Amino acid sequence: MAESKIQQVIETIEGLTVTELAELVKTLKEKFGVSGQAFMSAGPMPAAGGAAAPAEAKAEEQSEFTVTLVAVGDKKIQVLKELRALTQLGLKEAKDIIDKTPSVVKESVTKEEADKIKAKLEEVGAKVEVK
Repeated sequence: MAESKIQQVIETIEGLTVTELAELVKTLKEKFGVSGQAFMSAGPMPAAGGAAAPAEAKAEEQSEFTVTLVAVGDKKIQVLKELRALTQLGLKEAKDIIDKTPSVVKESVTKEEADKIKAKLEEVGAKVEVK
């Protein structure tokens, strides 16, 4: 029974416009006393029928950046060490990023952090893009 209620709520949300969805979020925050930061920590809401996706992407591009490793260069081991230090990834995960370039190193980071990661990786010969 609970699953059918949840499914009904999901279907209702999918039918909302971007403006209606924004009003719903605002109302839920007020009703349950949730701050914006705590509300967003649960992750982004799925786009309702694709209509909200461009608006969400535009908002993210302004304050959040994605760091992508485009090429490793000739110092693969140094790049691997630096990548592990920057991301706290295990050896296998970091090696997978290097072997499958272009690969995302970090997502949803600030401009300053993205620039720091880019500078450190380019110092050891890698080619990095920040989007």
